Amino acid sequence: MNWQEHIERNPEVMLGKPVFKGTRLTVEFVLERLGQGAAPEELLKEYVGLRPEHIRAAQAYAASVLRHDELVYQT
Repeated sequence: MNWQEHIERNPEVMLGKPVFKGTRLTVEFVLERLGQGAAPEELLKEYVGLRPEHIRAAQAYAASVLRHDELVYQT
């Protein structure tokens, strides 16, 4: 999944948070709802413009961010 095809950051949309292209729906919001137990099908029904590939892109985006996250250990 190439999440870059579906997600963009624009400082003029939702304060620059990652959103699904052509929407004002943030990746953060979708990931939070999934984490709270919402089914993808439920989200697709509730939010016009949200598509199944957006949900997969959100998950791929989260994995990419974590992959590049650096851990700093304090001793």
